[in-house]
Amino acid sequence: MKIGGALVCLLMLLVAGCASDGGGGRYAQQNDAYPDAPPDVSDVPDAVPKDEPLAKSGNRSTYEVWGETYHVLSDPSGYVAEGDASWYGTKFQGYDTASGEPYDMYKMSAAHRTLPLPTYVRVTNLDNRRSVIVRVNDRGPFHGDRLIDLSYAAAARLDILGHGTGHVRVEAIDPEQWAEQHKRSNASASQGEVAKASSGAPVQEPGEKTVDEAPTAEAPQRDRVTEREGDAAQYVQVAALSSAARAKALEKRLQEQVSRPVRVREEASVYRVQVGPVRDASHLESIKAELQAAGFDQSFVVSATE
Repeated sequence: MKIGGALVCLLMLLVAGCASDGGGGRYAQQNDAYPDAPPDVSDVPDAVPKDEPLAKSGNRSTYEVWGETYHVLSDPSGYVAEGDASWYGTKFQGYDTASGEPYDMYKMSAAHRTLPLPTYVRVTNLDNRRSVIVRVNDRGPFHGDRLIDLSYAAAARLDILGHGTGHVRVEAIDPEQWAEQHKRSNASASQGEVAKASSGAPVQEPGEKTVDEAPTAEAPQRDRVTEREGDAAQYVQVAALSSAARAKALEKRLQEQVSRPVRVREEASVYRVQVGPVRDASHLESIKAELQAAGFDQSFVVSATE
């Protein structure tokens, strides 16, 4: 659970600008907890990396907590580490983080001992290969050998809430490189949509000679996500194959490359490999761009029953 922002506030008033938790009790709750009636956070989008100035607090070059001295990195470029991730919830909701921003457990954020604030990182659960992008804006965790403290939403997306912790890889993201990569991916995706709409070509897995499902005239229309309304779950379909083994192999491959769950849906001996569910249409294009970056050019949107 969360120890990061709390201890920064306790022991580093000049850094985090927070009141002490001792005596009068800074937090209304004594122990951290799950929210009583949490909203569905499965569709909370990843943080979007962008260039930002360093926060005015939380970025001293060195600081000490519990007798341990920590050195804040001057540049996060190339940072990669593996370790245990924890998460923090209701006890800290609304209180200032080390960077001075209020903590919102329903956003994609995190705490780290030495990364500059803010830093954008990709966190991958090494047990199930799910990954998310979070914005590091807090200090911690200082409990044991934990590497990063995730918001409730990020922990839910990575499926570590039930266990309390998870083994993860943390990789710093260069915002300029990320933006350039996604600019190219979106441009390629747009070109692919035009070609698909004009040709009626079926979905195809990279490396597959053919897709075993016949194309339909309806497929191009599935990409018009702005016309969809309501909260019905949708999926992004990557391939439709006649081999269950190939479908399962593709499912495993995709799960290692995208940040959302992947399923194989069988119908009439056709195995459809799909990413989702997604209940907010505004997130569909970002998923398709992520697939494009991973080499899957011809994905399209389908309903939960397709």
